[in-house]
Amino acid sequence: MDRGPNSGFSLKSFLLTSFGARPDMTIQPFTLATLYQSLADGWRLANATRGVSITYSLLFVLGGMAIMGGLLAQGWSPFVIAAAGAFMLVGPAVLAGFFGIARAFESGERVTPGAIAAGFGKAAPTLWALALVCGLLFMIFITDAAILYAYMVGAEPVWMSDLLPAADGVASFVKWAAISGLVVAFMLYSISAFSVPLLCERRTSLVEAVVISVRVVFGNFGPAIFWAFLLSTATIASILLLPLLPLTLPWLAYASRALYRQALPPGPEHEKSFTVSGL
Repeated sequence: MDRGPNSGFSLKSFLLTSFGARPDMTIQPFTLATLYQSLADGWRLANATRGVSITYSLLFVLGGMAIMGGLLAQGWSPFVIAAAGAFMLVGPAVLAGFFGIARAFESGERVTPGAIAAGFGKAAPTLWALALVCGLLFMIFITDAAILYAYMVGAEPVWMSDLLPAADGVASFVKWAAISGLVVAFMLYSISAFSVPLLCERRTSLVEAVVISVRVVFGNFGPAIFWAFLLSTATIASILLLPLLPLTLPWLAYASRALYRQALPPGPEHEKSFTVSGL
């Protein structure tokens, strides 16, 4: 059967045309200027709610300190970078807490730690299914990284003082762990970047949310990849320099929420604008 000269299969076209967004949900294109505006909006909201936002972020700082301390104590210094990158795989699951804080602030309510629990309570139950997927990808990546570490570095302890200059095995481990991490991270970013906010606001089902997220990422591929680069670079750097994490994590979370609302404008039932002005 002749399918014509333009009948070649395209994964991008398949994703963008076979899985449409809901009729009541319009996907808006975004640019680098949109990303800048989202960062500005995120910073304003992070500053306006800094007390509760930083307190919530400190939970992850304590967890990061425990993990990094354990790795360094065992002489697994090269694995610290892989562990920092792995946080990006489970990070989306914690956004519901920041959404709760933002929702309380926008509603004119007093922002308290209870807003964090309210954020998880108001999110769709299927958010936990997506969190499970994030957890599984996290386990896959960590397992692969551990296998690479054992094969390329071995059982000999590697301390921080041994990293510069790095031995051939250590350098190879960092390179291949980064490559495998990028593959897993891109998969997760595509399915979760916009599906998590949709589920936090109960705007759609899990399958629809994932499909819409993929459509938004592939439909705005250049800016979306640049945004992913900004998020990953800032997050990994903040984890390696843990005192920065309580400041950058709320900022990036609220900026991601602002970008989501630019790409998928709220309907009548979510008509409040995210942009925080007059602060």
